[in-house]
Amino acid sequence: METLQNTELKNIINNSLENAISYHDYRELVIDLVSKESTTGVEKNEALANYTMLNDRRMKRWDKTVKVSEAAQHKISTLKTNQTWLVLTESWCGDAAHLMPVMNKVAGLNNNINFKVVLRDENQALMNAFLTNGGQAIPKLIMIDNDTNEVINTFGPRPTEATKLVNDYKAEHGALTPEFKEDLQGWYNKNKGQNAIDDLVNLMH
Repeated sequence: METLQNTELKNIINNSLENAISYHDYRELVIDLVSKESTTGVEKNEALANYTMLNDRRMKRWDKTVKVSEAAQHKISTLKTNQTWLVLTESWCGDAAHLMPVMNKVAGLNNNINFKVVLRDENQALMNAFLTNGGQAIPKLIMIDNDTNEVINTFGPRPTEATKLVNDYKAEHGALTPEFKEDLQGWYNKNKGQNAIDDLVNLMH
């Protein structure tokens, strides 16, 4: 017999899936927001609108340039479980701009994966069920078995190598500085999504 908690989580996920959009529609939404100098999310200001504009450029670049190795493609193609990948995001989030195109590229290599997007601030119950160290960190990818509605795995808000860089820096300095955040963007640009691809492949079953 299912626990109440499990049933409640499935209901939360199902409610969010009803509001979910495709990656293509998400990209169209971001492009539209840029034209209006706006952003997703409850809070709207010039800084967040500028991040959205910057992130649109990042996603446009990664949509064109992310490469998946033949070995990774083979592993992705062998996935037999019919599943939905539901990601929580917002247009102003820098990590999301680097990772969303990678998730979409990987999901697109297997017809058994349906990639869907929801906005964090509009799906608080879902976000609160998948916190990272108590925080509403995004992007957060939830892998759901379509036959059982069970959560198979989660990924995010950063790939393993970036997570280690962040944790090590916080341990030494207490908080992330603007300089570190610049360095992290440099790491993403140099890594070209490969660490995220490896992480996603390792989580797939």
